Amino acid sequence: MEFRKTVESDIDSIMNIFNQAKAYMKEQGIDQWNNNYPNYEVVKNDIKDGVSYVLVKDNNVVGTVVAIFGEEKNYKNIYDGKWISNEEYAVIHRIAIDSNYKGLGIVSIIFKNIEDICINRSINSIRVDTHEDNLSMQSLLAKNCFQYCGVIYLEDKSKRIAFEKIL
Repeated sequence: MEFRKTVESDIDSIMNIFNQAKAYMKEQGIDQWNNNYPNYEVVKNDIKDGVSYVLVKDNNVVGTVVAIFGEEKNYKNIYDGKWISNEEYAVIHRIAIDSNYKGLGIVSIIFKNIEDICINRSINSIRVDTHEDNLSMQSLLAKNCFQYCGVIYLEDKSKRIAFEKIL
């Protein structure tokens, strides 16, 4: 499998994966990734900003993620807890896996690749947030040694639970 930066020709595959994820979350009653988010423009901007990555297997995009190596303004304030470190960190957003590849450890492979990038950049911490009802994501985070840190709020005041992993 190849982990690489996203290119424009990957957008249709990513949108297909996002649509699968949106359907899954709706099915599970999770109020996340709705109201036309994430959409084509978001993905295009992520590519332009150089923060979008894909995992490719047999020439198929099987997973997508945004990894930002810098501060996340929504993480400035954390409630009912605290971040583990105060050092420089990477942020993971919009991670999703093609439903045909679920259960194969794809998320763990993506996390490992981001960890490798972090280590190469001398970044020793990764932060991520998810909806409190997104139990499958919380399970994947625990499986990959992320620790619960508290609650953050997005710009639109949506509540999210926050996690951090020290590398």
